[in-house]
Amino acid sequence: MSTTAPHVNPHTGAPAWTVGDLTVRRIDEVQMPQQTGPWLLPGATPEIVDQVPWLQPDFADEQRVLRLASHSFAVEVDGLRVLVDTGIGNGKQRANPAWDHLNSDYLARLTAAGFAPETVDLVILTHLHTDHVGWNTRADGGSWAPTFPNARYVTTRTEWDYWAGVDMDEARRQMFRDSVHPIWEAGLLDLVDVPFGTTGSRGHALDIAPGVRLRPTPGHTPGQVAVELSSRGESALITGDCIHHPVQLVHPDLGSCVDIDPAAATRTRQELLSSLVDTRTLLLGSHFPPPTAGHVIPEGGAYRLVPASTQRVR
Repeated sequence: MSTTAPHVNPHTGAPAWTVGDLTVRRIDEVQMPQQTGPWLLPGATPEIVDQVPWLQPDFADEQRVLRLASHSFAVEVDGLRVLVDTGIGNGKQRANPAWDHLNSDYLARLTAAGFAPETVDLVILTHLHTDHVGWNTRADGGSWAPTFPNARYVTTRTEWDYWAGVDMDEARRQMFRDSVHPIWEAGLLDLVDVPFGTTGSRGHALDIAPGVRLRPTPGHTPGQVAVELSSRGESALITGDCIHHPVQLVHPDLGSCVDIDPAAATRTRQELLSSLVDTRTLLLGSHFPPPTAGHVIPEGGAYRLVPASTQRVR
């Protein structure tokens, strides 16, 4: 097993998993710097990580610091070409030094995987955080233009309404100006009404396309969703940020420093994991480093991720 996230040449194909008739591709953007783990999940100390041997070497480094990554997932479902989340984006002013004016080969990887920007039909935004919306747009002279001009971009009305009603700091306002407002102004952003239920409740999933469902996972943000894919009796679930890292399978109460409602985030994780345990549903982590995907099994009163094998597809 590799001790580092592999560099993927855009010409060698994207890592992928088969779910029934579907092929789910991981489109890599960047590996997060080492300091990301201690900042994002401060409760995941080296002592905690040391108690979970299966996290090393892939999910934690030799210093017992968590590994995290930024990527999207791309899949064709019933002729519809779908992209889940769009990463950090290139050339954008960001408060986080690791994300500021990023220059990655994400679009080359996406195109090499067979999803050239103009061919994407649906972009699902699990929530409106900086590292999930960045490639919504790309530089076009002195402005920001939709990267996927023929796509329907989708997020939940609950998510949109939350951010519309809070006093955002300048860094977040900048992100909305360059990565969210341009797709809204272009008429490409659709707000969907996912039934979230009462406060802190997951509610019920919403079918958004054949074989694609949005599953409410509130807590990290009020309107966040996970994305369920299904085909021929098989299924996969893309986490968004309801689970940032596999260490949270062992400690579901271990929250992120940017969770808006930590208690709801914990409840969501616990409910989600209990629903997946010992099923054949493939869990695809939106920030899990390679091997990224696996199945949830019970272990020691909590859970473990058993990695699934990948293939390389063009």
